[in-house]
Amino acid sequence: MNKEFWRGKKVFITGHTGFKGGWLSLWLNDIGANVTGFALPPATKPSFFDICSVDSSAKSIIGDVRDYTGLKKCIQDESPDILFHMAAQALVLDSYKDPIETYETNLMGTVNILNSIRECPSVKALVNITSDKCYENIEKLSGYIEEDRMGGFDPYSSSKGCSELITAAYRASFFNPKEYLEHGVGIATARSGNVIGGGDWSKNRLIPDLYKAILSNTAITIRNPYATRPWQHVLEPLSGYLNLAEKLFVNGSDFSESWNFGPNFDDVQTVHDVATKFVTQWGSDTSINIESKISRPHEANLLTLDCSKAIERLKWSPQVNSEETIKMTCDWYKFFNKGETDMRSFSLDQIRYYESALIEK
Repeated sequence: MNKEFWRGKKVFITGHTGFKGGWLSLWLNDIGANVTGFALPPATKPSFFDICSVDSSAKSIIGDVRDYTGLKKCIQDESPDILFHMAAQALVLDSYKDPIETYETNLMGTVNILNSIRECPSVKALVNITSDKCYENIEKLSGYIEEDRMGGFDPYSSSKGCSELITAAYRASFFNPKEYLEHGVGIATARSGNVIGGGDWSKNRLIPDLYKAILSNTAITIRNPYATRPWQHVLEPLSGYLNLAEKLFVNGSDFSESWNFGPNFDDVQTVHDVATKFVTQWGSDTSINIESKISRPHEANLLTLDCSKAIERLKWSPQVNSEETIKMTCDWYKFFNKGETDMRSFSLDQIRYYESALIEK
């Protein structure tokens, strides 16, 4: 990542009030970008956005990506150079409860973003962040590559596959890499694994549930304990998105594709592994129970990503292993739990620690 590249760049982020969006906003501001965020209010209390005062250094616009007119006006008013689309209904279980909202947000939100930049000539690069769950999951051992089939059993997963297809259609129709010299816009999609890190309070997510159980001194019940996931610290895929956006801005015709960002294969772990390591790192004796399978919504058992394309062509690679990832996450929540008020500085320290790993490697 070239920090100098970002100095003075105008960046528009949808979903900046969310967990990943908040970390990205903080990081971009720290390296000198001018950040504008567009999103619904934070979905949880507390939230990373509020605790780290993300809006103190970024222009924050409360809006809904389903509102095409309002979204387009904001993008045109801000005239960004680069756009990260992260706003989404991001929970599998919630997609079962409200599939209409999931599809409206994840499909039409993507359409509204893509159509907005058709009428905003300042935008030179768009990274649409989807999900590793966009693939048709056939329990593939070797890890999914970018050319694998889109799919999705549940509404959330299929909506992310649809977002990928929508992006591909707009790219082919309006931002074709073969015609890059005419339009000058690079468009890519990014698919990351299961992210963890400090400041996530989303419901039905492993780390927030573990944190709550430890504080209340109660047992935690987990779903699918032996399901494997590409767990990674939140800064890992964000570094990939930043890397990709730079490449798109400079030479979009060569990088307007889909990209995977996940951990090394030997860091892919089960839900039970991550839960056990987090409890041990905390120094807690919280017990871990397994939820009954009765009436449990379907969730995939095996999911891994093959990131060789990003490693070879973007020169991106994971920087922190699973032990470091869990320690960084645990340290963040411990610091917060002590009643420390300057979580913004603590989060920036973790970003700079991660940056040092980038430099060293």
